[in-house]
Amino acid sequence: MGTAQGGQDGTEPQGYREWLFKLLGDRDPLEVMARTAAALEGIVRGHPTTLLHTRPAEGKWSPTEVIGHLVDGEWVYGYRVRFILCEDSPVIMGMDQNLWVTGMRHNDQDPAGLLEQFRSLREFNLSVWKRMSPADLQRAGRHSERGTESLGVLLKLFGGHDLAHLDQIARTIQAIQETGKGLEKN
Repeated sequence: MGTAQGGQDGTEPQGYREWLFKLLGDRDPLEVMARTAAALEGIVRGHPTTLLHTRPAEGKWSPTEVIGHLVDGEWVYGYRVRFILCEDSPVIMGMDQNLWVTGMRHNDQDPAGLLEQFRSLREFNLSVWKRMSPADLQRAGRHSERGTESLGVLLKLFGGHDLAHLDQIARTIQAIQETGKGLEKN
């Protein structure tokens, strides 16, 4: 499973939400989200592609797959935000992130290419967030797994989501380096 950290794999919606809120703390989610592409760029530039394509263990995502998941997230979250912003109390369907990572074959892709996809989508989505009014942030949808969530809540979730996956990538790279896997020259 891709996001497992101390049992936080998204299977318990309320626990997952609280974990992401705790990761974000009192940081501004827009500032966190605005820095994520640069953090990913440092990771991609600082490590060989072979390492970024290495899975640390069976069933765990490679750093490239985590970046691909963040790309998927920008598509999905961008849609959800627009749906909530433009319609009244829409139902927002959950997704099986592992099926998306597998189905999109993220580990077969160039990490730098995924980074550019992420950067473009993130800039586009941030422009929507920055135009929102306080009243917009009160608008809500009904998530199929987590229940009613306002755009204000989603904004905090997305900031925490970025931090969780940046930490996941760092831990994954450390685990790979400790085993010596993926350290071959490009």
